[in-house]
Amino acid sequence: MSLTRRTFCLTASAAALAGCTSYTRQSPRLPEAAPPAGRRIAPEYLQMYRAMPEERFPIPAVDLTKVDPLYYRQYVDYRSEHPAGTIIVDTPNRFLYLTMENNKAMRYGVGIGRAGFAWGGKARIAYKREWPTWTPPAEMIEREPELEKYRNGMAPALDNPLGARALYIFEGNRDTLYRLHGTSEAYSIGKAVSSGCVRLMHQDVIDLYNRVPNGTNIVVLQA
Repeated sequence: MSLTRRTFCLTASAAALAGCTSYTRQSPRLPEAAPPAGRRIAPEYLQMYRAMPEERFPIPAVDLTKVDPLYYRQYVDYRSEHPAGTIIVDTPNRFLYLTMENNKAMRYGVGIGRAGFAWGGKARIAYKREWPTWTPPAEMIEREPELEKYRNGMAPALDNPLGARALYIFEGNRDTLYRLHGTSEAYSIGKAVSSGCVRLMHQDVIDLYNRVPNGTNIVVLQA
């Protein structure tokens, strides 16, 4: 399945997606993870989503009260026609799978682009960046003139819309302008909120980043 012109092409509308999200300043820190009243969060998840002070920009622990446990990172059974090492984004169910041997996968919860910015097909991760610079496209700046100051790029930071890591999706040698990237907005995981890209919690995008090399195949499934 190749990427269709309708769902995955470089039109002016798609170009607007390069920003991955309508820019909103994210809180630079989140509170330490704590279980809500009446619900116990397993210690392994508290460790999984711990604070990461060793990062270039220290990452706070995820407030897991803002995330449905369904979307915590998990090692799951998963049958796929695609070989081990393939990234599969299950758009309708808000999951990203990294396929593994013996019908297993690492599953991550994700936030997905709003209706109208849907995309799907096969592509590859051309390259990856730690703490990437975010550059809004011209179309986004026209809609939101306050972004003019970022025309030459927004410096890496926790409130940068691409977050701690970004994986850049290409079809052949052509940049699709879609990204897998991090976010501090834990509440957005499991929802359709961003303008086209796939967002993961910082701890999850770092885990995925460390598992996949450049050239990794990616398949995006739509309903």
